[in-house]
Amino acid sequence: MEHLQRAVPVLASLDIFKTVAFYQQKMGFDKVGWKDENYAVIGRDKVDVHFWKCNNKIFPENTSCYIHVEDVDGLYEEMKASGVVHPNGPLKDQPWGMREFAVLDSDGNMIKFGQSL
Repeated sequence: MEHLQRAVPVLASLDIFKTVAFYQQKMGFDKVGWKDENYAVIGRDKVDVHFWKCNNKIFPENTSCYIHVEDVDGLYEEMKASGVVHPNGPLKDQPWGMREFAVLDSDGNMIKFGQSL
């Protein structure tokens, strides 16, 4: 039996309502499962992301997660048009067999999106 089924990132947020708005407006997240001043659960396609409220920017600025995707090139163009691609994270084939790019959210969390080559 395979016990591990799915991983869900839990990222830091300096302001839950602003973070959720950023993900909706800039990154196309269209599902909200929960949202209050301390915690949020949002989603897009088959991916959920959770956010917890923190008061120190050191946490989001030193946090990241990786999301496996399909059509990484199309997603890259979408995120590039939204202005969220990390300055050092353009779309690139990596030696570990992934085509990937990185974005920064409004709190400083880095999200990497990748697809197997």
